[in-house]
Amino acid sequence: MYANFLAHPDLFLSIETGTTPEDRIINFVEYYLTAFHEGRKGAVAKKPYNPIIGETFHCSWDVPKDKVKQSKTNSASATPKDQIKGVGQDPSACYKLRFVAEQVSHHPPVSCFYCECKEKKVCANVHVWTKSKFMGMSIGVSMVGEGVLYLLEHGEEYVFTLPSAYARSILTIPWVELGGKVNIHCAKSGYSATVTFHTKPFYGGKVHRVTAEVKHNPTNTIVCKAQGEWNGTLEFTYSSGETKIIDTTKLPVIRKKIRPIAKQGPFESRHLWQDVTIALKEGKIGVATEHKQLLEERQRAEERQRAVNSTPWKPKYFIKEGDGWLYFDPLWKTH
Repeated sequence: MYANFLAHPDLFLSIETGTTPEDRIINFVEYYLTAFHEGRKGAVAKKPYNPIIGETFHCSWDVPKDKVKQSKTNSASATPKDQIKGVGQDPSACYKLRFVAEQVSHHPPVSCFYCECKEKKVCANVHVWTKSKFMGMSIGVSMVGEGVLYLLEHGEEYVFTLPSAYARSILTIPWVELGGKVNIHCAKSGYSATVTFHTKPFYGGKVHRVTAEVKHNPTNTIVCKAQGEWNGTLEFTYSSGETKIIDTTKLPVIRKKIRPIAKQGPFESRHLWQDVTIALKEGKIGVATEHKQLLEERQRAEERQRAVNSTPWKPKYFIKEGDGWLYFDPLWKTH
């Protein structure tokens, strides 16, 4: 699911095209606000696939170069939705964006993901610890951890956090909303942004509302404000007085490329969960639950074995550093 944050890889790769630090952080906020709707398709909350320790997911996108904006004037919403690209593209006319995710810990549950585009000298490293709590008719999931976006061409690092998710009305028809305040900060340029995902008030009020503000801290100046719905229409207002509308429902989605299941390793998500997925597609919920329990029981048995032998789990792609995790071979090492 974390790969869905990159359903608009053209916007992601457009971040570094900003000519000034102000343009770049605004580009990042525009991308960030459009990054959630694709992963939350369908209003109903569904029983999740719980990632298993050692589970990995690999994919890539071929991003047409002419879809990556060159300057602020090319509005992100200028492309009609029917131009969905990514399959059958001429590779030389595309940037290649690669993605890898891994479940590095089971207690606590920690997921890591890393993506990079060598040609654009852009990469991001994220680690997320999901903490769940029951609250009456809701389940809240906090996303503890942070991500860092590296724009190596500009020597900039943007540190960002993620919102919490809430499954509401869990006894009737559950639905998901996002909530909480998120921070984005670039120490080098002195720019930061706060993004607030507003949960629906108990009476009345709109659902899926989001507001954002981009600030230049040394001068305490607000350079951009945004408001709207993270799965609907977003309106951006710049310090110049210009405004821009992005309709997330009309943005073209570039399809991710994944190797066929037959060519995947046993711990790659689609290979690992294929029996559960087939059963769900056939509407056999009982069979799906059985397969899910088999996987989870195997995980528990392997964990008990490691405890007996005192052998800690060693992730494949990520290395623990301080409170976080870093990809073992990031672009900034080779750059």
